Amino acid sequence: MVKQLSAKLGHQAHDLLFKTIHQRYLIYNMCWEDPRIDRQLLKLDQHSKVVVLTSAGCNALDYLLDTPAEIHAVDVNPRQNALLQLKLALIARGDFGDLEQMFRQGSHPRFRALYAALRPQLPPYAAAFWDKKIAYFDAANRKHSFYYHGTCGAVAWLVSRQLLKSGRKLRDSLFALIDAQTLAEQCALYRNIEPALWGRFSTWLLRQPTALALLGVPRPQIRLIQQHYPGGVIGYVSSKLRHVLTEVLIHDNYFWRAYLTGSYTTQCCPNYLREENFARLQAHLHRVHSHDTTVSRFLRLHPGQYSHFVLLDHQDWLAWHQPQALDEEWRLILANSQPGSRILLRSASSDVNFLPDWIRKALRFFPALTEPLHLQDRVGTYGSLHFAEVL
Repeated sequence: MVKQLSAKLGHQAHDLLFKTIHQRYLIYNMCWEDPRIDRQLLKLDQHSKVVVLTSAGCNALDYLLDTPAEIHAVDVNPRQNALLQLKLALIARGDFGDLEQMFRQGSHPRFRALYAALRPQLPPYAAAFWDKKIAYFDAANRKHSFYYHGTCGAVAWLVSRQLLKSGRKLRDSLFALIDAQTLAEQCALYRNIEPALWGRFSTWLLRQPTALALLGVPRPQIRLIQQHYPGGVIGYVSSKLRHVLTEVLIHDNYFWRAYLTGSYTTQCCPNYLREENFARLQAHLHRVHSHDTTVSRFLRLHPGQYSHFVLLDHQDWLAWHQPQALDEEWRLILANSQPGSRILLRSASSDVNFLPDWIRKALRFFPALTEPLHLQDRVGTYGSLHFAEVL
């Protein structure tokens, strides 16, 4: 009885911590979903009307390159939309060099003066956030890069500093790994560094509920991982990391590069940071709209016939914590879509059995498409990828 009570109190504490972090902090400073895969599945065109969870806004801008009619970036955490709004203001200003320094290099030598010029273009909530946090782009602070701020960035900074100070041999091997051009090179390098990656610090960190909450991992996802992986969170992460670093070409894997080095390169970066795409982004910027709310509330306030929904992994949380909200969200999605509307979601689970039967019966899934693509995902941290069309 005492053990059960202790476990219950621990679960409640984790849930409270997760909720507090999401209500007070920027979580994601980059998107952790691979848009190269998304765009292959979504097949956006000039008629597409897209609803996507904002996260860091990188992927909404990536989708914009396919010139859909509308992109609605929805996030219950207004700090995530504040980040997207800063990117939109930089693009609208028209100087690719400023965008490149802020978000490719992660800092800007004149970040305060640049922000003063951008501030009048920001919505009030975004200006209020960046008034306090614009120093994230100060190269003179101890973290040197925007990509080590936000809660995910803070964990990345801790892990990368620990690894890079572990000795020159490991440091050189890590940098050689992210520059490798073949899978054979990657495998050889990874075999040498894998024991160091899973030293006492890394394994200790992944056992901490605080660290997982900072990474945006709620307790329902931890439960799904523990159900499907005998090694629990550590077994799951080590398996996923081994896969993405040895079985997926890494030379353009900007996700892991940024968290190791604090920046991207000109050839290894999100598409919105490539100069050849800048004019197209500028021309279609007015098609991106941000909304500080839930998906359900957005659909109630903005009913319509949307062609695409990109739901990331938030359904894991809803299925466990708020099944009634999950039902409501899907009823609204189906009411605001049409036959053939496309839906993309990811999960810590290996399947979509967490969705009620009535939802799955309303959709046609395409595992023959998603399973091979999931194996080529450059992020590599999800248990599964699911693409469906409304019947």
